[in-house]
Amino acid sequence: MAQSTPKATREPVTRERAIRLAVALADSGGIESLSMRKLAGELGVEAMSLYYHVKNKDELLDGMVGLVVSEMAVPAADDAWKPAMRERSESAREVLKRHPWAISQVDARNTRATLHYLNATIGCLVGAGFSIPLAAHAMSLLDSYVHGFALQESSLPLDEAGDIGAVTEDILAQQEMMSGAFPFLGRMATELILQPGYAYGNEFAFGLGIILDGIEASLEAR
Repeated sequence: MAQSTPKATREPVTRERAIRLAVALADSGGIESLSMRKLAGELGVEAMSLYYHVKNKDELLDGMVGLVVSEMAVPAADDAWKPAMRERSESAREVLKRHPWAISQVDARNTRATLHYLNATIGCLVGAGFSIPLAAHAMSLLDSYVHGFALQESSLPLDEAGDIGAVTEDILAQQEMMSGAFPFLGRMATELILQPGYAYGNEFAFGLGIILDGIEASLEAR
C-alpha cells in the first residue's frame, strides 16, 4: 500500500510576518505596487484572513514605517551629541537607501518607533546643553538634509556602488556639446564625475559635516 506524502506545513500568518513581507514587496516594486490583496496572495491566504492581523492598508503602512525606523541608529541620552547626530544621520540615509519608498512616509506617520526615535534624539541634544528650540532647529535641519539627499540619491541613475557607470556613455556622447554650450557642466563631468572612484554618495559626508559644524557654532554662540 503506497504511503501518502505528508503535506508541507505552511508558515502561520502573523502581523509581524505580514509587515516584513510588505516591506520586502515595497522594496522590490515600490509602494504603489503594494495592495492588501497582493500581500495576502504572497502570504498564501485570502484577503479576509489578512485583515484579522492588519485591519487596513493605513495600519499596514504604519507598521511598515515603524519597522523601517527601528532599523535606524538611536542616540542615547549621554552620547556626545555631534558623533551621535553623525551616526544617526548616516544610519538614516543608509536605511532610506534600502527602503526608498519610505522617504515619503516616515514624516507622515507617527508610529511608536518614530516617536521613540525623535524623543531619544531630543533627549541627547538637550542632555548636551541644547535648548528645546535649538534642538528642534538641529533636528529639522538634519532630517531635511538626510531625507532630501536620500530622495535625490534614489532618483539618480546610479548603480549599486553609487557611481554613474550606468550613464557614463551618455555623458561621454554629450561631452562635446556640453563643453561648448554648457562649459561648467562639461568641466564637472570631466574633472569630477568621470574620474575613477567618484560616487555621488560621497557628497553626503561633505554636506553633513558643514551642517554639524554650523549647529555646533550655534550651540556655542548661545
